[in-house]
This record gives sequence, structure tokens and C-alpha cells, in this order.
Amino acid sequence: MAKPEVVVPRNFILIDELEEGIRGGGDVTISWGLVDDDRTLTHWNATIIGPLKTPYENRIYNLRIECGPHYPDLRPQVRFLTKINLNVCTDNGEVINHSYLHHWKRSCSMKCLLQEIRKTMTNKENKSLRQPPENTFFN
Repeated sequence: MAKPEVVVPRNFILIDELEEGIRGGGDVTISWGLVDDDRTLTHWNATIIGPLKTPYENRIYNLRIECGPHYPDLRPQVRFLTKINLNVCTDNGEVINHSYLHHWKRSCSMKCLLQEIRKTMTNKENKSLRQPPENTFFN
């Protein structure tokens, strides 16, 4: 007889992700944490440091992540606050065309999402994209 699968509640998962973000998650090129004191665990800030040998090198990119009430069953909404030209983003910085988001499942995390977005910056098609001036932001 198969054991029923235990479904971990949204808030428990997000608290684990918050704790990992506070500890640094083992990757110094990305970071994430709650916006102010969001007790709903919905609104998150994130940062990606651009990879070496790319047009994004040494730039700091700020993102906003929104984990809706059905997270992690439904993917979060992700948007760059810092202007960027990246083939997975709309003209206003919303990340929409990323395969990691298209294949989102309950076991995915913000850490992996940020790592995958950063890895996208190293793709050949993104290396040739002209970038906006540093420290410019979407409205």
C-alpha cells in the first residue's frame, strides 16, 4: 500500500526559502529576502550579480518576486527592477519566456530560479545584446 504524499504548506516552504536566503544559500552571486516586513510572505526582493565575460559582468540586477497564494504549486511572478536586455524578459523587465518558469513544479525554489536566470545571461544569444546604462531602472 502506497503512503499518501505529505503536502508541505506554502508558508513552511517560504519560511525555509527565507532562512536559506538569510544564510546566503551557498551562492554569493544571488540573494533574496522579503520586502520590508511582509507577513504574508508574498513580496520578495532579489539580486543577481552579472556573470563574468558577459555584457552583464559586475553589474548588480535587482528583481522583484511575487509568490501568490498558490505558491509553490503555481510559479511566482518575476520582474527585473534594474533595466536589462535579456531574451527571457519583456520590455518592462518581466521574466516570462524562461524554461524554468514554464516547467515550474512544487519542488522548484527561488534560489534555483535566480541561478537559472543568471545562467541565461551566459547564453550566446544574450551575449550580443546591447545593455542599457548601469543603474537605470524600469518605471
